[in-house]
Amino acid sequence: MSIVKNVSRAVSQLLQSSGCGCGISIVPVRCIGVSPRQVASDASFHSVSFSESDHPRVLITGGLGQLGVGLAKLLRKRFGKNNVILSDIRKPADNVFYSGPFIYADILDYKNLREIVVNNRITWLFHYSALLSAVGEANVPLARAVNITGLHNVLDIAAEHNLRLFVPSTIGAFGPTSPRDPTPDLCIQRPRTIYGVSKVHAELMGEYYHYRYGLDFRCLRYPGIISADSQPGGGTTDYAVQIFHDAVKTGKFQCNLKPDTRLPMMYIDDCLKATLEVMEAPAEALSMRTYNISAMSFTPEELAQEVQKHVPELQVTYNVDEVRQAIADSWPMNFDDRNARRDWGWKHDYDLPELVTTMFSFLGSDSRIAQAN
Repeated sequence: MSIVKNVSRAVSQLLQSSGCGCGISIVPVRCIGVSPRQVASDASFHSVSFSESDHPRVLITGGLGQLGVGLAKLLRKRFGKNNVILSDIRKPADNVFYSGPFIYADILDYKNLREIVVNNRITWLFHYSALLSAVGEANVPLARAVNITGLHNVLDIAAEHNLRLFVPSTIGAFGPTSPRDPTPDLCIQRPRTIYGVSKVHAELMGEYYHYRYGLDFRCLRYPGIISADSQPGGGTTDYAVQIFHDAVKTGKFQCNLKPDTRLPMMYIDDCLKATLEVMEAPAEALSMRTYNISAMSFTPEELAQEVQKHVPELQVTYNVDEVRQAIADSWPMNFDDRNARRDWGWKHDYDLPELVTTMFSFLGSDSRIAQAN
């Protein structure tokens, strides 16, 4: 009886100290997960596994960016609409809000994020919240908070609750001293933007949590991502999106990079497919925690020539932006992604001709294409 009394007293004290005022009718006896913020130094964690009949419960942070909405659509099709929760700190468009579960989630609010994971029984977390390069350079303190402190919150919560965690990295994680053609998975990085520095930090912290706590951390270094349903935002690789909009609207395009600037690129469908595939890959198949992925590599001149096959009247000029050009010159020209292709069977679907045809089909330029053909 003394054991029962001790357990009852401990549970009573725990509930009284909690900030939650909700009534609890049943307190099941179970192991309580802990995060590295409160864990002994010799503890170890392991990701939950799923049977073939089970589906993960997914949370996507920063979900209103370029990739989150598309990823949610892909995952809902595979795992069921209600098993994938999109989140952000911004108000979603109506079509996004009504397409599936959406909640407000601030990654800098550790307690709220933890409650979301617990209340929704999250098992997979895709962490897309980040300030990108241009915005980050304009506000380094905010970028440091979102990209680094926010990451630490996510890492601790993922370890505490045995989540499978995906954090994307980028070609921006490399710097001017990195090998550029090709760029291997493991090499010197040394980026010169806060965004790139924070991504290297994320890669290393995720790997550390994996080896130190057993966290099932997975990461892909994305090349430049091209999609028709997002507007160019002034980034270094955004010329490869802008050219399609200008070809359809005005028939004139001015590129802010030199015509021979080669960068690795990928169509968004390949990017999302790779993200799902690496998350579904058996843990024992992964020889590393961060992989390069690649699909194609081209220059502005090569892209313009392919676009002109569909829109022959397109006029292309060059007005080089020295800041963007300096960034591009420090980035990889080609990604070596042999490890991803070997370990978990990565294979892209879109090369440059398929990319251009697909982009025009989405941008409603059927009449131009018909005329060109």
